[in-house]
Amino acid sequence: MTFSLGIVGAGQFSGQFATLFQAHPGVGDVYVTDLLPERAEQLAAAQGLAGTFPSYEAMLESKDVDAVAIFTQRWTHGPLVLQGLNAGKHVYSAVPMAITTEEIAAIIDAVRATGLTYMMGETSQYNPATVHARNQIAEGAFGRLFYAEGDYVHDMDLGFYEAYQYSGGETWKETASYPPLLYPTHSVGGVLGAWQTHAVSVSALGVVDDRGDGVFDKEVSQFGNDFSNATALFEVAGGGSFRTNEFRRVGYPSHIRESRFRFFGTEASMEQLATVALWQDKKGVKDISELLEPKPTMSPDDPSLQHIAPELRAAFTSGSAPVHDRARLPRSFDNLHNGHEGSHHFLVDDFVTAVNTRSLPSVNAWVAARYTLPGIIAHDSARQGGARLEIPDFGDAPQ
Repeated sequence: MTFSLGIVGAGQFSGQFATLFQAHPGVGDVYVTDLLPERAEQLAAAQGLAGTFPSYEAMLESKDVDAVAIFTQRWTHGPLVLQGLNAGKHVYSAVPMAITTEEIAAIIDAVRATGLTYMMGETSQYNPATVHARNQIAEGAFGRLFYAEGDYVHDMDLGFYEAYQYSGGETWKETASYPPLLYPTHSVGGVLGAWQTHAVSVSALGVVDDRGDGVFDKEVSQFGNDFSNATALFEVAGGGSFRTNEFRRVGYPSHIRESRFRFFGTEASMEQLATVALWQDKKGVKDISELLEPKPTMSPDDPSLQHIAPELRAAFTSGSAPVHDRARLPRSFDNLHNGHEGSHHFLVDDFVTAVNTRSLPSVNAWVAARYTLPGIIAHDSARQGGARLEIPDFGDAPQ
């Protein structure tokens, strides 16, 4: 059983996923559309896709497309997802799920009403540190988990200027100011992807940018945002807390590891830094760095990556780590590029399997809401000087 797929957005990220979707035995024809038609034509020609559509609307009207995969600008996902679901298409969406509580609620309502598959492609769901912590939590190795940390530390100087210029054109500074806490799913999802709970309240603080180059300038920003760094402390259901950092001005080698995590329990703890990861209990310390280290699947100098800033290429070349269980993946993926610390293969397989078996994917709409909404409320908190705010919850996915 196979289904056809339409790729929405032919930018730097989508080409890597187009290859994987096309190689999966559960997917048939793959199409593409982009606001810049020449980019869609280039991607279709380079990868031998089934064809292009002149617009997203035309793709949604076509009976030749069963599902869509959205790889557009991060603040556009909510409305595009709703269009797809209401047109009768299954939807895979890059992160974040949406940027308002209302958009998230509408997506959940649409998934419930249509019975269609929705999945958010959160890479931290399969970050090796999250996978290992999830396994250890399931075995009770931490004892009672009571605190965790998730950082997404990616300096603008390390590839983000080029990425925003590529996608934003002449007015790129208006959107390069995207609020860090509205892109929360790498840090929040990496924590909650292991710790099976959800955030119930938050207090957050933002750091006003002082670079003075027109990025993170309220007068320029499409979002009225001048925070380049932000920290949020969340309370979780059942007791405990976790803290996340979203940093865009930081002296840190994000090209080595941009997401990192720490978990603390009554019997053991786990800490990850840029180049080392440790498991600790009351007896001592064990270095688990090798267990969590992905092996490269392609050279950062590969010609297919020439349009991507060198500092961003690690996200497209990292393969699986020893902690990953690849047994469930199709063998057609064995020699294909991976990315974001080995997550790409698993995310594609999750979505394809969910559509073909009509089962819930790993990061379904209800899980996606729990990964995304905490950041939206945290941004409100930061704008209110750290006020503690309650976080709405849409509950667990219906079984």
